Amino acid sequence: MAFDRFERQWLGGVLGVAVLLAGAGFTGYALTPTPAPPRSALPAPVASADVVAPTGAPTQPVAPAAPAPDGLPEITYDPAPDGFPADPDTLSTTPLTEGLRPTRRLAAYDAPGGRPLAFLMPTISGVDLTVPVARRDAGWTAVLLPSANRRLAWLPPGGFTTVALRDQLVIERVPHRITWYRAGRAIRSWKVSLGQRGQETPLGRTFILGRTPPPESVYGGVDIFALGAVPDDPDAVPAGLRGAHIGIHTWHHDGELGRDTTNGCIRLTPGGQRELLAELRDGTPVVVVDALPAPPPTA
Repeated sequence: MAFDRFERQWLGGVLGVAVLLAGAGFTGYALTPTPAPPRSALPAPVASADVVAPTGAPTQPVAPAAPAPDGLPEITYDPAPDGFPADPDTLSTTPLTEGLRPTRRLAAYDAPGGRPLAFLMPTISGVDLTVPVARRDAGWTAVLLPSANRRLAWLPPGGFTTVALRDQLVIERVPHRITWYRAGRAIRSWKVSLGQRGQETPLGRTFILGRTPPPESVYGGVDIFALGAVPDDPDAVPAGLRGAHIGIHTWHHDGELGRDTTNGCIRLTPGGQRELLAELRDGTPVVVVDALPAPPPTA
């Protein structure tokens, strides 16, 4: 969410926490669960298995999981604990097509068979969590880490279901453009405003964490997407916005589109935001790059 003058209240509304204003003492709004697409459009969740190899293919041994102490922190809307590995493909625009939904508290590790660092919960601030699957190795699954930038969390088998993710958002910082892709095909592009100098919109892969109603009229009366990403430099944003997340939202006017004027969030037109709200589900992958090698056909 752009860390603007009113963004602090907005972020608090996102996920029932102060988005860009955690701990600022403001009352947040509850995140609104995203309505599910028609049943026919969604494949049934698939229960995770230990390791299922194609017929005739060798089965990869599953790396054992070290016991997780009960005292580990839970991953919440606050910044995630340190120690998780970097996402090696963070600037890749190859679509992530599978989402993972925890069905119980899951220990999150720094590598397959590595150290447990925190617990990933089925919900964050009351919203069901769906995180994009980024990699698999040794029977383990790596997902994009919530409340962090460009980090992965490794999960051992069991305790989650998976769903198909058909959409993706690609944001280009240099041309100030957001493009919506479905099944790898560009559907629409819009001009956007992005983070100002020192509060740049963070590069890399993230995802839609949830949505929230607009807390102020400056948001144009359109719901807001809260992302898994947070400001790269928490100390650079206004004090009241620290602890908040990056978001996608509208503004009360479109005069700043194509410029770097936000506190890190992505602003687009009300019509574009309404279209995305109607089409995208929680867990949809988002990637921020400087520019694509070639403009999308919808540019």
